[in-house]
Amino acid sequence: MIKMTLEIEGMSCGMCETHINDTIRRQFPVKKVSSSYSKGRTEVIAESPLNEKALRKVIGETGYTVKTVKTEPYVKKGLFSRIIP
Repeated sequence: MIKMTLEIEGMSCGMCETHINDTIRRQFPVKKVSSSYSKGRTEVIAESPLNEKALRKVIGETGYTVKTVKTEPYVKKGLFSRIIP
């Protein structure tokens, strides 16, 4: 699993967040996507890294600009993740 954090320019409200989330969900095989217009950021959880060029293209087509993309491993944090055996 990976987590991609996208810095996106142009979001100004909750509808912008929804527009970006829906676009990503329709175009890519993701587990979870969430956006924050106040932080100017979208986080995507997927099985493998998404094609960054294609991601920039589909988001650009909606009127927003992807400024940066950061990819890192994702480990699900469960209820008992802090318990050390």
